[in-house]
Amino acid sequence: MRRTPFELAAVATAAVPGLTPMAAASAPDDAADFDSALLLDSEGKRWRVRSPRHPEASTRLETEFMILRAFAPAIRAELPFLMPTVAGTVRQGALSTFVYAHLAGATRSIEELSTCSDALAKEIGVALAAVHDLPQSLVNNADLPSYTANEFRQRKLNELDQAATTGKIPPALLRRWEHALEDVALWRFNPCVVHGDLHEDNLLVEGDSVTAVTGWTDLRIGDPADDFAWLVASNEQRFVESVLRHYTEARRDTPDGHLLRRSALLAEFALAQYLVKALAAGHNEMTAEAEAMLKSLADDIEEQNALAAEEAEAAAAELAAAQGLAASAVVMASEEKVPEGDSAKPTVSVTAIPEPSGDSADRTDPSPAPPSEADDTSTTALQIVEPMPLQDAKDH
Repeated sequence: MRRTPFELAAVATAAVPGLTPMAAASAPDDAADFDSALLLDSEGKRWRVRSPRHPEASTRLETEFMILRAFAPAIRAELPFLMPTVAGTVRQGALSTFVYAHLAGATRSIEELSTCSDALAKEIGVALAAVHDLPQSLVNNADLPSYTANEFRQRKLNELDQAATTGKIPPALLRRWEHALEDVALWRFNPCVVHGDLHEDNLLVEGDSVTAVTGWTDLRIGDPADDFAWLVASNEQRFVESVLRHYTEARRDTPDGHLLRRSALLAEFALAQYLVKALAAGHNEMTAEAEAMLKSLADDIEEQNALAAEEAEAAAAELAAAQGLAASAVVMASEEKVPEGDSAKPTVSVTAIPEPSGDSADRTDPSPAPPSEADDTSTTALQIVEPMPLQDAKDH
């Protein structure tokens, strides 16, 4: 049963001693996993309450709490954005509710972000670079997951096998993803610290600034493309390219050239993961939604492939036509009779080298037979002839 903002306010008073809520309102969050509220206390301070709806969501909050404690003040001070701070927690049965100090800024939809100014695109790129440049010891010391490039690829292959067993993934998508995952060159990257759950709901924005990054439940060492998948899914090329440019400029490590290709694949594959999650939860509405999105993706890709094939065919036809015209021009030029006495000659003339045989190599045949089709007509001997100026040739 969903908790109201006022119920969450009552829970918050148990988590933070001395907190006196004066007003409460619902806060945007993952509705399937959390009940959330924004509170205003008697001193005018704001707080955020997140209460999990099931044990798995509670575990995620507890993991995030552990991760946030790993960010020492010195590390936080180096980041170009703020991070959540846990003010208190209270356990009710198997679930733990967390209260956070309020962070300035608000979330924006992906549509709003994809049409943002270059200044905000730069802020997003710099924020991503700051996360990916975090010391890997931060993850290792917290005993969080760490994957090499090959381990990450193998993990995705295993997830693909799991998705295929549902029987609900369009075959064209399965083949597409399998071919991409088997392309080893695509998965050569330098693992780094990744947020792991970055999307528009975990970015707080104010004006043209990224004020805070939230949702630190999946911090790990892995593929930086994980944190770009939500950007690529926006389908706004200008926005993606702007963020990537500023990200590349800010990174200490040079990003690999396949970053966006893997990001696009991961964005597509996220739909399969959503389907698996919906089936595991027995959520019929989520399952139907996932199936519909997968079918729409398969149809879009088929349409794009057909369009690309038509464009390639048209380009080939245009090239063939151009080559045909060029060949016709050469034939017409060769059939023109050169006026007698005209000394204009081609710049390069080609002569065949006869094969010497026996004692005939030292003799010159005054009337050689015309070369047969089997004779060597390669350009092994080139005679360079100085061309006469065209005007002079006409005057002769």
